[in-house]
Amino acid sequence: MARIDKGRKKKRALISGKIHEQLTTTIDRYRKVFQELGLTVPENTFEGLYHGKTMPTSAIVPAKSPGERWIAVAPFAAHKGKQYPIEQMNEVIGLLAAIEGARLFLFGGGKAEKLALRPLAKRYFNVTSLAEVKHAFLDEFVLMSQCEVMLSMDSANMHLASLVGLPVVSVWGATHPYCGFMGYRQKHDNVVQLDLPCRPCSVFGENKCRFGDYHCMTDIAPETIVAKVKQLLKIE
Repeated sequence: MARIDKGRKKKRALISGKIHEQLTTTIDRYRKVFQELGLTVPENTFEGLYHGKTMPTSAIVPAKSPGERWIAVAPFAAHKGKQYPIEQMNEVIGLLAAIEGARLFLFGGGKAEKLALRPLAKRYFNVTSLAEVKHAFLDEFVLMSQCEVMLSMDSANMHLASLVGLPVVSVWGATHPYCGFMGYRQKHDNVVQLDLPCRPCSVFGENKCRFGDYHCMTDIAPETIVAKVKQLLKIE
């Protein structure tokens, strides 16, 4: 028998400020469990769900025109400490929509998220809200496979994008990549975060901000996020 060591003691030390270092990733923790069971688990060999395979089709994914730059945007997260304020995200989306040849796809679901995204999809001709379209995970995977970059919070969407090898610009507030939950093969160079003495204050982002203002998120300028996306798109 083997069981995963989640490293709770070190994670508590990390959020209490006693240490500030990269902890073992969750991927490596699971790999160790399988190795203890005698299974061979090669590192970083998974290329993507459709690598070397025929790409499935999806009725909701349009044809991609030559020269278009497809950008996936997943602005929501389970907890406030992990979500960039929607008002500032609106600015980000406006700046991204202004990129020549850009086409944005907004990921979200549920009534509240649908209502938050709807005005953006109406405001910009090149912005589509997936919250308005009935779809399944397969449709999202096919769409993400056609995108050049995803902008995401520290959320499930970062991990879904990793399954198809899509580079992610991830925004972190209350949480921190040091906790070990970075997306598979995602690069730390593409992380947007502020170096603050109070970060991280939570492993999963559920804790309330001790200052009440979540300045770990609100102090990130929209232009900083857009610059990181442009860097991945190789846009000056």
